[in-house]
Amino acid sequence: MSMFPIASVTVGAGGSGSVILMDNIPQTFTHLQIRIFARGTASQANDLIYFWNAPSGITNSQWHNLFGDGSSAQSGNGTAAVYAGNVPAATSTSSVFGSIIVDILDYSNTNKLKTFRCFGGFNANGSGVTQLWSGLWIGANTAISSIRLNMGAGSFAQGTTVQLYGIQSSPTTGA
Repeated sequence: MSMFPIASVTVGAGGSGSVILMDNIPQTFTHLQIRIFARGTASQANDLIYFWNAPSGITNSQWHNLFGDGSSAQSGNGTAAVYAGNVPAATSTSSVFGSIIVDILDYSNTNKLKTFRCFGGFNANGSGVTQLWSGLWIGANTAISSIRLNMGAGSFAQGTTVQLYGIQSSPTTGA
């Protein structure tokens, strides 16, 4: 497998309500990976990041998650929006950012529904979280050509960085 950088966005002064990672994603890779280093501005301890295939959005999904905070674990499942995970927000420890890695499998294959998996977390001096999310975009057998990220309640804080990579399977060599 080989990874190729496709796009990178860093949020400037004043923050941003959403991050459009890229329109017209090349359809030449096998999978996509999004690397998120983010903080939210909402007046709460953490905020949820969700994403979709712009411009129409994908809201029809099945997902499940697992969270751990060092003293307890929680799990959940649901439908509707496609979530990448939680990052620290305004009332969390100052200057703490969270990291999330999102893999979108077979993003350009129009014969398959789209599956995703996310792993991330943050440490806010003992009040952080480790999280796993995975799911399926139902009815998303069209190629993903654009990715937009939004915060659940606030905006992305200044310094948030989001990167998009294409993953290409290595050709099989005969032996």
